[in-house]
Amino acid sequence: MARLPRLSLPGYPHHVIQRGNNRQAIFSGTADYRHLLDLLRTHARDCQVAVHAYVLMSNHFHLLLTPIEGEGLPRMMQAVGRSYVQYFNRKQQRSGTLWEGRYRSTILQTERYLLQCMAYIDLNPVRAGMVAVPQDYPWSSYAHYAGQRNDPLVSPHPLVWEMGNTPFAREAAYQSLVQAGVEGGAQLALTDATLRGWALGEPDFVADLQKRTARRISKSKAGRPPMPSPSKP
Repeated sequence: MARLPRLSLPGYPHHVIQRGNNRQAIFSGTADYRHLLDLLRTHARDCQVAVHAYVLMSNHFHLLLTPIEGEGLPRMMQAVGRSYVQYFNRKQQRSGTLWEGRYRSTILQTERYLLQCMAYIDLNPVRAGMVAVPQDYPWSSYAHYAGQRNDPLVSPHPLVWEMGNTPFAREAAYQSLVQAGVEGGAQLALTDATLRGWALGEPDFVADLQKRTARRISKSKAGRPPMPSPSKP
């Protein structure tokens, strides 16, 4: 079966996962993390993509972003991926692929999943047992939203501004959101939808989204399609 083209539509938040080939490490030290962040900043700006949240793990990374125009996301990911592989291979004196195929992505229903996805991303190092609390991990967007540093890569989504009337109120609200965690069902939905490329949201959202693209955006129901009704004479 031919694989589906990537689902990418302007104006919608997308959750993106890019993994290392065979789950191999994609960073060898601090300089590599910083280099990838620099590439993300440069190409997100050039391709008109707003990056709302991110985490760089040892063998993969997550992004939550909104492309302003239709081809912005694939152009950005292609440029970042290609440039980073060239940098990493040259530095490590290696050749060949670094990524596990193409990146995976999905479109999220903003009101239902955007804030949950942000918390899911920033809690990745905690779930992996790398740190006890998200503020101890330096390679994520958590510190920006918690008021610990200003991150030039991050462009807060308008929904974040609704979390409080002052920076302090928004920071406290976001810290509380992350501390509360993401329940297991939502974690599974976010991961599964992204890896499979299906849109994630309530039925009305998915149905409306389907009208905007010819690409199938949800899993087909099992079984044979219904037979058409016989035409009347």
